[in-house]
Amino acid sequence: MLRKIAKSIRSNRYVFEKLEIDPIVQYIDKNSFRKANIFSYRGEDSAALNLSEDDEKLILITTDRIRTSFIENFPFGAGFSSILVSVDDIYACGGIPLAASIIISVKDPKTCNDLLKGICEGSKKFQVPIIRGHTNVNSKCYELSTTMIGEIKKEDYISAGNAQIDDKIILAVDFDGKVGKASNLYYDTTTFKNSEIVLKKRRAMNVVASTHLANASKDVSNGGIFGTLLQLIKYSNVGADVNVNRIKLPPILTERRYDLNTYIKMYLTTSYILTAPENNCEKLIDICREYGLDAQVIGKIIKEKNLLKINDGNDSVDVIRF
Repeated sequence: MLRKIAKSIRSNRYVFEKLEIDPIVQYIDKNSFRKANIFSYRGEDSAALNLSEDDEKLILITTDRIRTSFIENFPFGAGFSSILVSVDDIYACGGIPLAASIIISVKDPKTCNDLLKGICEGSKKFQVPIIRGHTNVNSKCYELSTTMIGEIKKEDYISAGNAQIDDKIILAVDFDGKVGKASNLYYDTTTFKNSEIVLKKRRAMNVVASTHLANASKDVSNGGIFGTLLQLIKYSNVGADVNVNRIKLPPILTERRYDLNTYIKMYLTTSYILTAPENNCEKLIDICREYGLDAQVIGKIIKEKNLLKINDGNDSVDVIRF
């Protein structure tokens, strides 16, 4: 089983898409203008800016693009997701979303209308106002991207690049979900719930941040559990060793005969990977469960840089060095 899972991780195209953009990020990092008020940026789900040296709060900024094929085939879902993905980037570092700006390019009125309905549904569901944007209704292609701002106390910010050697790795997942309409690899935990419920589950990250229990975190997105973890260890300059037997599937997926090999490829909405010192894990897990997330320790951070290992409690496999 370990070798089958390792092969699946190595062949996941969403994992390697993250590597393909690295030269672009490196170029911008080396050649663009920098200011001293940048608190955190490269590799973070949400970059953070100081407004002033004596300001206690950080401004958070994240940007996401929706795939063209998603827009063409499921415009309402694409619009909704344009808000969802940025919202979870803000919550991943412990922040609170404030407002969003949208860029839309469309070729026909119906797609535009469906996109707008999805965007506005996401705006209402996650209670994030849309305050700016740019729209092209006579485009030759479809385009949808979102920039969202948020805020957090400076001392509470959870970085994606601060995992420490010997930290435990915690996977927190909303088990109350279903398979999405757009893809059997999309785990939907939001479209069928009201705002109060979806926001309560995300507020678990605000509490984790304010209690300073976690060293690092990322939300589980296109790369699935291991794609997300690989990004986290790359930016933290550490490695990870995961016991695959500790990864629990939501009951609804077990009922539909999903196995672990499929589950680890899924985009898991309302789900986070965190690292924390062992002494903090029990409190962190209790907070997640109090706010409606199932949380389990699934592994540990190791010193071998960028190396992902998996084990089953007996055997171990080196999967990839990212």
